[in-house]
Amino acid sequence: MTAVGDIRGTTHDRRAVISLLRRLRSPEGQADPLPIWEEMRALGDVVRAPWGGYFVTGFEACSQVLRGRNWLVPDFAWQERQPDPERWQAPATREMSRTLPSLNAPAHTCRRRALGNPFDRTTLEGLRPRVAALAAGLLDGLEDRLRADGEADFVTTVAEQLPLLTVGDWLGIPPEHHAHILDFTHRQVYAQELLPTKSELAVSAQATLEMRAYFTELIRQRRTRPGNDVLTGWIHHWDAQYPDDRAAADQVIYDLTMFITIASLETSAVLLANAVWFLTRDPSRAAWLRRHPQHIDDAVEETLRYDPPVVVNTRVAADDTVLAGTPVAKDTTVHVLYGAAAHDPRRNPDPHLFDIRRGGGHLTFGGGAHYCLGAALARLEARELLTQVLERFPTLRPLAPPSYDTSRVVFRRITSLKVTA
Repeated sequence: MTAVGDIRGTTHDRRAVISLLRRLRSPEGQADPLPIWEEMRALGDVVRAPWGGYFVTGFEACSQVLRGRNWLVPDFAWQERQPDPERWQAPATREMSRTLPSLNAPAHTCRRRALGNPFDRTTLEGLRPRVAALAAGLLDGLEDRLRADGEADFVTTVAEQLPLLTVGDWLGIPPEHHAHILDFTHRQVYAQELLPTKSELAVSAQATLEMRAYFTELIRQRRTRPGNDVLTGWIHHWDAQYPDDRAAADQVIYDLTMFITIASLETSAVLLANAVWFLTRDPSRAAWLRRHPQHIDDAVEETLRYDPPVVVNTRVAADDTVLAGTPVAKDTTVHVLYGAAAHDPRRNPDPHLFDIRRGGGHLTFGGGAHYCLGAALARLEARELLTQVLERFPTLRPLAPPSYDTSRVVFRRITSLKVTA
């Protein structure tokens, strides 16, 4: 048994945990999850989940799980060992279990090494002018809406569109297909919730069929008509890796293309909408940042800390171990609560304050081998968008707080953020 820290112990208050989870799915909990995270953290750094396994709430304990080599993701092998195999047979669940976040070594190592770092510094510098131009075009549309109607929905007009335009441009996805991709992405992620209902799994299953059909046809067409884009490069690379097995090459290409596309949409849209909400709700905060643009990156990091787009991530104990003084048996699931960790006062004093100059820490992009592949791209999009919003819309104000999809727990989704100038 390997000890990985003794921080503050655990609790087994099942009724309290169930109550907090119900509140988290409520409209009030979605609008302001901070009190729920605080109450969960007050129960301990490791909190027994009602269905078995544990929630991890403290920053250091969460960091140990995300970065430790003795914690795995719940891959196909783990799923096959579970007593409730039906839970893992849903089409959308199986589909996502082939993607990078659901692979362990050696499969993950091989796939990640072959992919390299798709968003290294050189690539980002090359993308920067295009991202800036895409953001400018979307803000032109926002300005037109504000001029015509006096108000506009920042989410549908800008926040959801910029990640889609960016990754679509990068992969060579035709713009006329973007609305369809956004639609099935919103529906597919229900399978990635902690406890999806049968109806949610049915919605995800249909979205998965649409997603598979779309990207399969996209890859087929790109083979026929290669372009100067990343997808064409992936086709050349994986065809060379599997010269005698086109089906195997197609599967890897599909998994990469599908995952990077949909993963970049949900989370980045929430980051962009949150950043604008936190800045424009307080005119003095936006005015200060306008005078001190060198702190825009700090504003992005504080947004990621204060309200992470992903609430929960799951890991599995590779061996019998101890986490924060709690024995955890092999194969037991632990659910990392990003928001609770980021609001741990032992890591970030006065965590309830949105402080651009905090210089604190967060785990929003994960850690270790599964650190978010698109973290640098998300930061670039947010930096470019905030820079232009501050310059072009000095009087931009929200008409009301954001609206949220209350059927979500794992992936937060802002459905609307009405603004005016």
